[in-house]
Amino acid sequence: MEEQEEEPEKSPSRASGAHSCSSLIRLEQEAKRRKRAQLQQRKAAAAATIMPVRESSDDVLDLAEYAKNRSWWRKLFGPKSGSSAEKYSVATQIAIGGATGWCTGFIFQKVGKLAATAVGGGFFLLQIANHTGYIKIDWQMVERDVSKAKEQLKFRSSPTKKLTPEMKNKMDEVISFLKKNVILTGSFVGGFLLGMAS
Repeated sequence: MEEQEEEPEKSPSRASGAHSCSSLIRLEQEAKRRKRAQLQQRKAAAAATIMPVRESSDDVLDLAEYAKNRSWWRKLFGPKSGSSAEKYSVATQIAIGGATGWCTGFIFQKVGKLAATAVGGGFFLLQIANHTGYIKIDWQMVERDVSKAKEQLKFRSSPTKKLTPEMKNKMDEVISFLKKNVILTGSFVGGFLLGMAS
């Protein structure tokens, strides 16, 4: 019987260096485990350099230092958090501006149609009610109110009245934003017009 047990080891299909399928699979799994262990060691070492382990509970975590070591945080809120012209390429600015402009224009168009339908329908119903006698309109009172409104509009639009300092500051901020982000603003306006047209 001992001779029969030794025969499979000496068979030509299992020459030196040849492995069975199951042993190859085991070898691959072991290699994957080793790679995973190495990756985990690297991640642990990197995490230790980014955020040091606190020795005691009395230590204070410096969030500013922690944020500096985070690349996505630096990209988003780093020293280049100025205009989009500095952060993004021209193609990205055009895509962002065009897409947001189109969405805004499309929504504006739908809401505008709904508002126009509501106002027009309300006016139409009021005219029908007036014509059938349900409503009596005092046209003299309407003329007095319209003339008062005209006088107020003339007074407010007179050139002697100037902008308040808060309004002037806001206008300056808007103008400086538009100057810094010309490409983004232009593509937004173009997208808005396309959204209104679609």
